[in-house]
Amino acid sequence: MSGAYPPLTCKDVKRILKNLGFKARPQKSTSHEQWVKFDGDKLFKVTVDCPKSPFGQDLIASMAKQAGVSKAEFYAAIK
Repeated sequence: MSGAYPPLTCKDVKRILKNLGFKARPQKSTSHEQWVKFDGDKLFKVTVDCPKSPFGQDLIASMAKQAGVSKAEFYAAIK
């Protein structure tokens, strides 16, 4: 694991998604949260499963891809 990309908590991921312009959808009867953002006519949807927190690099890379950004951009949005 690289120091540049430490594991992220659920709180960290939610802050990143908010900073990237995502909004949480109303939660259904599942632990998975759906975060969405419209960019023009394109919909980005990120699935966050908080019980799996802290998130490892594979899940973080998957969430970044779903958000339409690189892993570096995803981590940069935590600030």
